[in-house]
Formats: sequence, C-alpha cells, structure tokens
Amino acid sequence: MSENPTDTAEPLVDDEELEVQASDEEELDPEAAARRQAALAHVRKFGDPVLRTRARPVDRFDDTLRDEVRRMGAVMIDAIGVGLAATQVGILHRVLVYRVHQQSPVSALVNPEIEWSGSGLETAEEGCLSLPSVHVDVERPIHVRVRAHDEHGEPITVEASGLEARVIQHEIDHLDGVLVLDRVSRSQRREAMKALREALPA
Repeated sequence: MSENPTDTAEPLVDDEELEVQASDEEELDPEAAARRQAALAHVRKFGDPVLRTRARPVDRFDDTLRDEVRRMGAVMIDAIGVGLAATQVGILHRVLVYRVHQQSPVSALVNPEIEWSGSGLETAEEGCLSLPSVHVDVERPIHVRVRAHDEHGEPITVEASGLEARVIQHEIDHLDGVLVLDRVSRSQRREAMKALREALPA
C-alpha cells in the first residue's frame, strides 16, 4: 500500500502520521527519488499474474524467511509505502510487512488471518505500489483483530484500528489475489484504469 499525502480522513490519519509523505519523485530529493525508483522496480505491477494468485501458507520459519522479511521491509521503506505483501515482489508466501508511523519498526505478519472485524465501516482513499497513479475510495472495517506469526514463528495477535487496520486488510487482500480495483464502483474502476494506462509503459 502506498502512502497518500492527500488523504485527509480525520478518524484514520492524523497530522503526525502524514508528516513526511510523498506521492511522487518531484517531492523528494534526488537520492530519495533514486532509491524509490530502484525499489519500485522490484514491485510487480498491474497485469502481472502473480498479483491475482493466492499465496501459500508458510511452513518453515528459517533464516530464508527472515531474510525475505528484511528485503520486503527495505523495499517498502525505499518505495515510500506503508505496507507490502510478498506477492507484490513475486513471492507466493503468506507474508506481509507494514509500518504506519515512520519512527516505528517494520512489523511482519506471517500467515495472517482476520479473526474478527468490527461492525463500524469507514471509506478512505487508498493507493497501491502495484497500481501506479491509482487512488480510490475503499470501504473497510475500522477495527480488526488478526491472528498470525512473526518471522520467528511466534504466534501473535494484532488488534488494529484506523490506518493500521486498513493497511493490514489491504495487504491481506493482496495475499488472496484481490486488488483495490475489486472493491470499488464501476465508475471508480474506469477512472483508475485510465490512470493506470497513462502511468504504465505500453
């Protein structure tokens, strides 16, 4: 999931969470822009069949998995994202990483499952590193409880609200082969596809 400096939905995002966010290279210094471009080159884009493939559960918690998590975290940070699913870098593992505050460490969820969603819903704009230039309004539960493991195989439970809940749901969608385009109206999808055609090389 990409960071979006234009999102002003008050219940979801406060000013601190948005303090240093950028949507394109023009807002970045040359070094950061170069890092972002290099990171985005590792992210699979719309049209790649892996983005429509359901990821497989992880059954080995070893150094290879932990290295995968480290690499995903680095790509996400350099790409100026707040979340990244393994399928977005071509790995069919049920692994996601996220960081909703810049000062926070990267969190990893392995084999995540949403075991409870609150009844309250909220619509907010979402972007996606795999869908360049696309920002769409998506309705999601405000509160979720997620059961998963960390990269060491330890069971964890995350009770998330607001932006954190939204990011986790967005990335779990990726692990199921679901994109934000599948969660919007026909008119929004039409506009998004137009933006995609303009952003992606022919």
